[in-house]
Amino acid sequence: MLAVTAHDHVPAGSVAVLANPTAGRGRHRGLLPRLLERLSAGGRPVRLLAAGTPAEAEAACHAAVADGAGALVAVGGDGTVHRALQAVAGTAVPFGPVPAGTGNDFAVDTGFPADPLAAADVIAAALRDGRTHPVDLARLTDPDGGAERWYGAVLAAGFDAIVNERANRMRWPRGPRRYDLAILVELARLRPRRYTLRLDGAELELDAVLVAVGNCASYGGGMRICPDADPTDGLLDVVVGGRFDRRTLMRVKPRIYQGTHVDHPLVRTYRARTVELVAAGITTYADGERALDLPVRISAVPRAVRLLR
Repeated sequence: MLAVTAHDHVPAGSVAVLANPTAGRGRHRGLLPRLLERLSAGGRPVRLLAAGTPAEAEAACHAAVADGAGALVAVGGDGTVHRALQAVAGTAVPFGPVPAGTGNDFAVDTGFPADPLAAADVIAAALRDGRTHPVDLARLTDPDGGAERWYGAVLAAGFDAIVNERANRMRWPRGPRRYDLAILVELARLRPRRYTLRLDGAELELDAVLVAVGNCASYGGGMRICPDADPTDGLLDVVVGGRFDRRTLMRVKPRIYQGTHVDHPLVRTYRARTVELVAAGITTYADGERALDLPVRISAVPRAVRLLR
């Protein structure tokens, strides 16, 4: 995530910018100078963070917030936003996502324009006017509370997470075809798994193929998996796809883009402030990023981040 003229130190009050030049397969790489120029119209000094890996990106965001940055902006997709959210969650430091990735679900679902330059203009205007708009985040922990992650969009803990995990383990082929191959392999092995859900303490045992916990509606670049999720209601939306066979899953999957899959008789939806998820052998993915192994506890944290819009 290294970008031109990056700075290791961000002066207090300035706008720290995390830019991922590889986001969206690099299609917005050439836009960065114009984006920085648009952001500077907010009347604050703009500084690019130096980071070469996702871990360095996250550390750079934490350091910027600790050093007194006046705002944090993430230029990239949901993965870049996810890294930045770890630093601003629960703080007073305002945040602006500039959607420039393959999946820009958090930015779009929280009201930012899909066009990166337009989003930068919105952020600059909010900086200029001193305006922020608080939204909720989800806080993910392991059972003993030792590990913690924040996420803005959706946590996947079923078939999609299993596919992601397989794709990330594969060395061949490269690019999007690796993900397609992972889907085929996991479809061949498809079977419902036994989950225990605790929704605000009420326990459910069920067999499921799809499990998603949404703060926002969308994941995977516009798939409305939790179509009624509202990041300002203090609640998490839980969508469970039950005992799907292969044919049913492939028929239902395209309906997720419109959010109409929730009308299928095998799909159940729930709403809760806290969600505990237990199942064997599943690694969760939050905002498309590898997160914690089940079991996990997810809490809705109202007004956890102040958005610049």
